[in-house]
Amino acid sequence: MGSLDGSVVIVTGGGSGIGQDTALKFAAEGAEVVISGRRQGPLDDTVKKIEAAGGKASAVSMDMEDGAAVKAFANSVLDRFGKVDVLVNNAGHSSRVRSINLVGQEEWDSVLAVNVTGVFQLCQAIIPSMIERGGGTVITVSSMAAIRPGLLGGAAYSAAKAAVTNLMGDINAEFGSKGIRATAVMPAEVDTPILLNRPLPPGEEARSTMMGSEDLADVILMCARMPMRTTIESVVLSPTIKRDTSADLAAARKAGT
Repeated sequence: MGSLDGSVVIVTGGGSGIGQDTALKFAAEGAEVVISGRRQGPLDDTVKKIEAAGGKASAVSMDMEDGAAVKAFANSVLDRFGKVDVLVNNAGHSSRVRSINLVGQEEWDSVLAVNVTGVFQLCQAIIPSMIERGGGTVITVSSMAAIRPGLLGGAAYSAAKAAVTNLMGDINAEFGSKGIRATAVMPAEVDTPILLNRPLPPGEEARSTMMGSEDLADVILMCARMPMRTTIESVVLSPTIKRDTSADLAAARKAGT
């Protein structure tokens, strides 16, 4: 396994859930972590946790729907540190309305902007510097919805995650020979705050069988620590115990009516 000591790592959506746990684990490995997210308060909490554990981190408030802000964020990190070794695209959100017949244009556009366009813009801003230095790793948190679309994730989210998974494949096809590798991590249900956006937010019993955000953070860290000669192109994860989602699907069918 490769060392992350002294590396510079960006983690989007670092204020909670998978992003926060990922940032904590990278910092514990000696990386300088830069996190972003829409709300400064949760980002500051993550930084405090990292610093309390002896790690190094900084935070920048940024909306992934704002293309100019995404590019400015990338440039500020490169100007400050001169490099980015690992880019973790974790920020994302889903639509409240799940059905393709009912979801509104504004909600559709927002989901694609955060989950696809923002990731594209950040990759486009960071990858040239990786190529110049001879290597780099891009890891994107996609979803099981990319390969098993449906009402549970919703039309917009499923389409967005399929697109961003494909984008990681394009990075490997284009830039693998230049030392750049990309991974799409595709989890099924994970107990994170994004579940609150569902038409029927899962209760405590349902959440108890889901994967934890720290589980995903472990996988992301593993992908980054692999020797640079090896690319983990995709990882699919699911809860060991499969729960009954019939009530969730029924609520999703009605959302937006």
